[in-house]
Amino acid sequence: MKNETIIYGLWPAIEAIKSGKEIEKILIQKGLKNERFHELRELINTHSIPYQYVPVEKLQRIRNQNHQGIICYISPITYQPIDNIIQGIFESGEIPLILILDKITDVRNIGAICRTAECAGVHVIILPDRGSALMSADAVKASAGALLKIHFHRSKNLKTTIEYLKNSGLKIIAATEKGEVSHYNADLKGPVVIIMGSEETGVSGEYLKMTDQIVKIPLLGEIESLNVSVATGILLYEALRQRG
Repeated sequence: MKNETIIYGLWPAIEAIKSGKEIEKILIQKGLKNERFHELRELINTHSIPYQYVPVEKLQRIRNQNHQGIICYISPITYQPIDNIIQGIFESGEIPLILILDKITDVRNIGAICRTAECAGVHVIILPDRGSALMSADAVKASAGALLKIHFHRSKNLKTTIEYLKNSGLKIIAATEKGEVSHYNADLKGPVVIIMGSEETGVSGEYLKMTDQIVKIPLLGEIESLNVSVATGILLYEALRQRG
């Protein structure tokens, strides 16, 4: 990750938030005590910024100098409200194609998925605010710049976001090797949300229960699953094929 995407120290982090910079995540040293720390916490809560308490050793590995117990990652992208995005899609007369990435932590997979999504005409990629790879300079590079050309929404509660999308008339499709039908037989022509999960745990069970259909990609070899970026590409281009 390039240095310009990281801010070190309590005051610089406070100023970055106040100046309107998009914050990807803040790492906070466990047990940190500082008279200005209360101000940072209030800003974090007000702006719904993801944060994590970590041991000082982790901070030292990232920057072996004076970090004052705070490391702040600046996002190269701007997250947008999901209702504004959905409204804009319908007003433009387009058929929504939405992608939800459930806890995909490999930055190379994120980058590859973003590249394919942009090429396939995905309107917005939705990420949970915790448990996903950082949107960093490395992610931008892995996406060949596509990450800067697509809409993103960061969800504090994916369950609530999925419910909103269902109520907005979108069909919810999840992909897993334990799916009910082949992706060829899924109806991807209308307004649709595709949920992809991590290679380790797949799509979370609570989200699977909310789907309209669970699909699988046929596998004829001995390997039990595809790389998540490859699987995402297959599904997106099947949607593109069905839409003509």
